[in-house]
Amino acid sequence: MNHITFAHPWILLFLGLIPLLTVWYVWRYRKQKPALQFSNISLFKGVRKTVRQRMYPTLFVLRMVTVGAVVVALARPQSMLSRQEMKVEGIDIVLAMDVSGSMLAEDFKPNRLEAAKRVASNFIEGRKSDRIGLVVFSGEAFTQVPLTIDHHILIKQLSSLKSGMIKDGTALGDGLATAINRIKESDAKSKVIILLTDGINNQGAVDPMSAAEIAALYNIRLYTIGVGTQGLAPYPFRDPFGHVRYQNVEVELDEQLLTHMAQSTHDGHYFRATNKKSLQQIFDQIDQMEKSKIDVTQYAQSKDEYQGWLLLAAIALVLEILLGLLFFKTTP
Repeated sequence: MNHITFAHPWILLFLGLIPLLTVWYVWRYRKQKPALQFSNISLFKGVRKTVRQRMYPTLFVLRMVTVGAVVVALARPQSMLSRQEMKVEGIDIVLAMDVSGSMLAEDFKPNRLEAAKRVASNFIEGRKSDRIGLVVFSGEAFTQVPLTIDHHILIKQLSSLKSGMIKDGTALGDGLATAINRIKESDAKSKVIILLTDGINNQGAVDPMSAAEIAALYNIRLYTIGVGTQGLAPYPFRDPFGHVRYQNVEVELDEQLLTHMAQSTHDGHYFRATNKKSLQQIFDQIDQMEKSKIDVTQYAQSKDEYQGWLLLAAIALVLEILLGLLFFKTTP
């Protein structure tokens, strides 16, 4: 990247002489006394100025160009050639998303699952240098997207998640174990699993705490997020006639288990989201806690650029002298 700097920028202050000299030139020109005086100028009516008379101020303009170019040359303009080499140390992240039926509760708008998908999409879009994978779970678990840098495909698959796509229930241990299998062989310096759920563990073959301890063995940091308002939440039911009815159901969330799971890993944390805004704040906080490491090496080289300004000053000065001797020459 090229940009211009000056070795002696203070010299550029002398460019202020140019407007002062211009004002002085105009004032002197208007105050100039005529060589001959006439009592009646009617003889000169209709007489127009010659081309030479009209172009005479060109000499002054050329002189100002000379002065300005010399001042800039003395300030020593330099072009700086700079280059940056960036080494980005990304973070591998697996998002384990609960898609059980309870995620359709509407204490989040439009519901828990859709709110979580939108917030997670924003999070993914901001992690441009990281590989991110997606695991879904309810009564069982599977990998929706393996670790990838293609965030466009990842977000598309995330938006397609629906409750009921796999057996219902909440298998926290299976969801976490599947996420561990996706990331355990990663050579990234930092490995993270974000597990989002709204229920209590009631399905699956893997004990959640055992899965968390395995995550710790692989140096995987675990962030658990519990979603759901305090108390009761409106949940949609269909009656025998196909009409949607709402019923308030109790929010069941095993915060103690989720806290112990997270804290069993190095620097792991548990978060509670009671609405979409607080869920967004949680993902923003995780985003700040998991910053990619960037090593930047800068190179800079300067090159003097005053020669062109001196050439301009020389050309303007020669033109002024030649025009003064040849085209604007006056006789006494």
